[in-house]
Amino acid sequence: MAEVTAQQVKELRDKTGVGINDCKKALVESDGDTDKAIEFLRKKGIMKAGKVKDKVATEGLVGSYIHTGGRIGVLVEVNCQTDFVAKGEEFQQLVKDIAMQIAASPNVEYVAASDVSDEVKAQELALELQREDLASKPEKIRSQIAQGRVDKLIKERALLEQPFIKDQSISVGELVDQKIAKIGENIKVRRFARFVLGEGLEKDQKSFAEEVAAQTGGLG
Repeated sequence: MAEVTAQQVKELRDKTGVGINDCKKALVESDGDTDKAIEFLRKKGIMKAGKVKDKVATEGLVGSYIHTGGRIGVLVEVNCQTDFVAKGEEFQQLVKDIAMQIAASPNVEYVAASDVSDEVKAQELALELQREDLASKPEKIRSQIAQGRVDKLIKERALLEQPFIKDQSISVGELVDQKIAKIGENIKVRRFARFVLGEGLEKDQKSFAEEVAAQTGGLG
C-alpha cells in the first residue's frame, strides 16, 4: 500500500472540497492514485457532499428511539437547511437510524472525533504513557504507541466513526455524506443524549441480594 503524503491530501482536498480525513482515506484506498481517489469519493457520494458541507443548517428534527423494554432511550438533534427536507421521509428515516445507532453504541460520547477537547486528549495520553506494558520501551516508541491508542479510543467514542448498524461497510459519517449527496442539503448531527434505566443509581443492598438470589434460584 502506497504511503500517502500531506501534500497529496492537500491537492485532493483542493480539487474536490472534501474534508481531510475523507481525502486521506480515499487516497489510501486508491494506493495514492488521485484519479482513483476522486472516483472513490464520487462512488461514496462524498465529493458531492463536500460541496454543501459549509452551508448553514438550522432546520431539522429532534428524533427519539426507545429500545424494547424501555431500558434504553435516545434523543438526537439532526439539522438540515430547510423545513421541506426536514419533513421528508428520507431525512426522517436518517434521524431514526442515527437514534437507533446511538442506542446500540454504549461507548459513544461525542458526535465527531474533532469534538474531543485538547484537555481530554492530554489526559488520555498521560494515562496511556503510564501503562506498565510501555515502561520498557524507548521514549519515542512509547509516545507513538500511546498516541495511537488515544486516537483509537477517541474514534471508538465518536458517533460518526462507528460502523453503521444496518450496513457495516460504511460509517455513520459516510451514511450522512451519502444522504447529503442524495438530498442536496447540508446535514449535521448536532447533539444527542443516551439514557440507560438506573444508570448512576446505587441499588439498595437488600434488593440487590434478593435480585441475585432470584437469578440464581435461591441461596439455599
